Amino acid sequence: MSLLKQPAQPLLLATDLDGTFLAGDADARKRLYHLVDAHPDVKLAWVTGRGREAILPLLADPGLPTPDYVICDVGATVLRTADMQPIQPLQSRIEARWPGEHVVAEAMRRFPMLVRQEVPQERRCSYYCHPEQLSTIQAEVEAVAASLGCEVLYSADRYLDILPRGTQKGSTLTALVDVLALEPSRVLVAGDTLNDLSMYGEGFPGVCVGESEPALVAATADMDNVLHADAPGCGGILQAMAHFDLIEADAYAPPIHAPGKAELVMVYHRLPYEEHIVDGQRVRRPHSSPNGIIPSLLSFFGKGQPGSWVAWTVDDPKAPPVEPRAPVDAERYPGLTAAHVPLTKHEVDVFYKRFSKEAFWPVINSFWERARFSEDDWALFKRVNRRFAEAAAAEAAPGATVWLHDYNLWMVPSVLRELRPDVKIAFFHHTQFPSADIFAILPWRREILGSLLACDYVGFHIPRHAENFTDAVRSTFPVEVTQRASCAPRFMTFGCAVGVEDMATELRIDGRTVRIGAHPIGTDVGRIRACLESDEVATDIARIRDEIGQRKLVLSIERLDYTKGILQKLHAFERLLDDSPELQGRVTLVMVCVPAAKEMTVYRPLQQQIEQAVGRINGRLSRLDWTPVRFFSRVLPFASVVAHYAAADVMWITPLRDGLNLVAKEFVAVQGLNDGDGVLVLSEFAGAAAELKGAVLTNPHDPADLVRSLNQALAMTPPERDDRQRRLYDIVRHHDLSRWGREFLAAAQGASDEVNAETQTPIAA
Repeated sequence: MSLLKQPAQPLLLATDLDGTFLAGDADARKRLYHLVDAHPDVKLAWVTGRGREAILPLLADPGLPTPDYVICDVGATVLRTADMQPIQPLQSRIEARWPGEHVVAEAMRRFPMLVRQEVPQERRCSYYCHPEQLSTIQAEVEAVAASLGCEVLYSADRYLDILPRGTQKGSTLTALVDVLALEPSRVLVAGDTLNDLSMYGEGFPGVCVGESEPALVAATADMDNVLHADAPGCGGILQAMAHFDLIEADAYAPPIHAPGKAELVMVYHRLPYEEHIVDGQRVRRPHSSPNGIIPSLLSFFGKGQPGSWVAWTVDDPKAPPVEPRAPVDAERYPGLTAAHVPLTKHEVDVFYKRFSKEAFWPVINSFWERARFSEDDWALFKRVNRRFAEAAAAEAAPGATVWLHDYNLWMVPSVLRELRPDVKIAFFHHTQFPSADIFAILPWRREILGSLLACDYVGFHIPRHAENFTDAVRSTFPVEVTQRASCAPRFMTFGCAVGVEDMATELRIDGRTVRIGAHPIGTDVGRIRACLESDEVATDIARIRDEIGQRKLVLSIERLDYTKGILQKLHAFERLLDDSPELQGRVTLVMVCVPAAKEMTVYRPLQQQIEQAVGRINGRLSRLDWTPVRFFSRVLPFASVVAHYAAADVMWITPLRDGLNLVAKEFVAVQGLNDGDGVLVLSEFAGAAAELKGAVLTNPHDPADLVRSLNQALAMTPPERDDRQRRLYDIVRHHDLSRWGREFLAAAQGASDEVNAETQTPIAA
């Protein structure tokens, strides 16, 4: 006899879903799910009455362990989940016994009291019947089914399935166990309703979890192989594993994540300060050019509220080690701590600069033909997101709010929900969200949507993006829209390409409620006012106007990106000058194009095309005293940007797609504070178009309309210019950056109806 230790026999957990594997208290689910994921000898089979189509959303749920096998349609379908292909020859044998859906449905028409269930199903027909009526026709229904080579399976005294003869959960499971050559004593079956009964009759160790259907409990009362557990759902399964001595579950207990102290955890890709290596030391300095959102988010911590800011920092082996936590500003934000997520330069390059921009960004902005997908990069993306989630989980106090920002963190919610089910998770999407059919191009759409549905609150800029998200969810998961709200009067409904009349504000899925809101981000009006009051900006405005002279100044400021419509704008400007030669010498286009990071090589061809177009226009049309296009490929300090806003006669913003476009709001704020009457020409495909009533809207995909709208702005009378600017400034001044942050956080934490009515923001109560 060999003295070598025999390898452990695998354990197959064959479990029903609703009421069993998906039920039980949060702690029991967490313990069982972690055991299934972590233990090398545990295999998982879902044995369910749901159809194949109905279990796809669960397979995409990042919070659930992925099964190795699925037996669905009450045993009529058996799949290997690695490729979602049927397991042969088992599936063919079942198919051979099935007369066909239409044959069965036609035969059952003679029983008008049978109501066909409208659920996805294959190789079965499911019906509902009132219990009193069912008892009167039961024998006849069984006889008709038998004549077709089928049999009838009952559940809850009112549901029945017509199935191929000899096909039930138990028979299909037994056939699968034989094919896999598993030891029957190492198969644990779990269920809670009468249609699970056949699994126990096959002799496997089994458990009727707590709160099982009384009929199932009665039918299994005399079975020695069945435990009747006290705990419901996953708790009952864990009891059975211990009762039958099947596995050492305690050795695979999930890690304990002790709560932190932060009542509000901000998770953003940028730290609230810059880190520099000076004389071998890490030195923190204020951002040299902070975007407007950082000061706004910092304002939530200004009164000493305990909070954390989770962001990455580059872990360079040549630099000092990264501190896990550091104070942000002990004087201004005494309760705020920065929690660093250390990433190598390679991880940053792949996660943010390459994968996010080459896989997600094109699809988000409806340029799907530019998307490049990599499974290796996706795996790294998920690993980085898990580290963000772990950092947030370690910072959050019990019941805290965790506020996540943008698509780079799409997979954080599912992990965070698993680690800290007690926290409130809010997510704000800073980009647009594409239509459902375009979002479906992403190979990982189910996982991404499943993760976002782990949130309590998901916010977007405008209702159109929220509706796109709802459509994507509804085309992927069985979800119920439980609340809707009108978009007027805050937003345009039919006046632009991104308008909608109403939007879903609450979804219900798998027993959870997810609320949705529309919150267009505002601009920091106070910061702009302070900038305008400086002598430096006043001098700069005078200089710019002196250089332009009596000509009209058309201003364009954007990042280098194919979504911004830069080439289309240049072609339209050239066409305008050709079609209206009287404008030559009387209008100048100042174009500021902020270059992309050098690692983002995808933008290099566009840079060359833009430079060639500028060169062609200036080469053709320039005069000694006039250059049609003044092109700057660099980052301008914010003070210089404000000066250009103030000096401009027309702001020309023509993105092909844009989540919002803060440049438009900054221009309006500068003009309003400076008593200007500059005209805003705005793409109707920018999110801001749904909010900024008073802008001249244009379709950047229509060259003729680009020319027409710019010509309209240049020829506009002073009274109309003044009227449009006043309307715009009233919107921008009221819905500023600070109000955006307050309203979003209040909505995420459960704002009252009174507050929601005041803001006119369509969010769930």
